[in-house]
Amino acid sequence: MSDDAPTQPPASRRALVVRGGWIGHAPVEASDSFLPFLREQGFDVTVEDSPEVYADAERMAATDLVVQCVTMSEISKAALAGLMAAVEAGTGLGGWHGGIADSYRNSAAYLHLVGGQFAEHPGKALEERLGDASDNFVPYTVELTEAGREHPVTAGLGTLSLTTEQYWVLTDDYVDVLATTTQAVRPWDPWTRPVTSPAVWTRQWGKGRIFVATPGHSMDVLDQPEVRGLVERGLLWAAR
Repeated sequence: MSDDAPTQPPASRRALVVRGGWIGHAPVEASDSFLPFLREQGFDVTVEDSPEVYADAERMAATDLVVQCVTMSEISKAALAGLMAAVEAGTGLGGWHGGIADSYRNSAAYLHLVGGQFAEHPGKALEERLGDASDNFVPYTVELTEAGREHPVTAGLGTLSLTTEQYWVLTDDYVDVLATTTQAVRPWDPWTRPVTSPAVWTRQWGKGRIFVATPGHSMDVLDQPEVRGLVERGLLWAAR
């Protein structure tokens, strides 16, 4: 290499991307699409295909941001304890859709950490269904809350209009809700009044920050500039 060859600035922070679980959410393709952005932002990025890396205390202590893209699946007690300890100590945790809001369904402690859990994505009328993933694709909007209009993750963003899975989320009041979505009452639904769920939220856990965005079922959604920008801003906010 010549002395005047361009060099990349040293990475100042470390990001760990953990992916896997249900392949319907394209965990490899989806997470890969954010790797260039993270590197451009100065992160040294590593990728793991199992959450068991969370059990490595030394590695987690040196990680500034965990980007999780693992739908459903399972996590060991040691891995979960390691993730929780790292976040409490300051490691950021962020993700989108089922990769963070529908992970490790059998773990109450994980749900406690993240603050919200996918319950359902109500679909089309029965006569409109084709028996494939599109049965759950409905038009809906994501609206900023008052807090969301001021928060650095969402400030300046407008209403999102999407046609994809609309997450109905079960949550608690220790989340800072930046945007919501409302499931309407339709003739074929059993509920009798509109239901509003968090669509974007943050959570402070010890010294660590958590960011969750429920849009992001497929690449066509993640590739929408408003959605991608939202996720990118959220990951940067969460990072130590």
